[in-house]
Amino acid sequence: MRSDATTVEQYLDELPHERRQAIETVRQTILESLPEGYQESMNWGMIAYEVPFSICPDTYNKQPLIYAALASQKNYMAVYLSGIYIDEQRRREFEKAYKATGKRYDAGKSCVRFRKIDDLPLPLIGQVVASLPVQDFVDLYSRSRSSRSSK
Repeated sequence: MRSDATTVEQYLDELPHERRQAIETVRQTILESLPEGYQESMNWGMIAYEVPFSICPDTYNKQPLIYAALASQKNYMAVYLSGIYIDEQRRREFEKAYKATGKRYDAGKSCVRFRKIDDLPLPLIGQVVASLPVQDFVDLYSRSRSSRSSK
């Protein structure tokens, strides 16, 4: 379910009440935890937390580098966490910590899916979002791109 909303408020206004509440709760967790330097925007039809071009202008797709994002899909909601999926060790640690919460771990390639807010371990999401300052994320991104191009 891709949105054509151009602002976060417009996106939230499009959501059914229950989903809006869940997305707003996760959004608040992200905003409270987000390290300085990232910016909230609408991109790819979802609420995105990105690295501005002023910090990282050279991306593979000519779009701002997404650190995290929130989306309401047809059958679920999702938190996209590029900061953990860019590094295998960080991904494994996140998965282990997530499962230790007792919540059902339903993950895609770069996201965690949830149907209601109680399905998501919000303190862990906040920890993960807070764990990677913008320059560290850009450095990880740059290393991952250079290792791919050298293969």
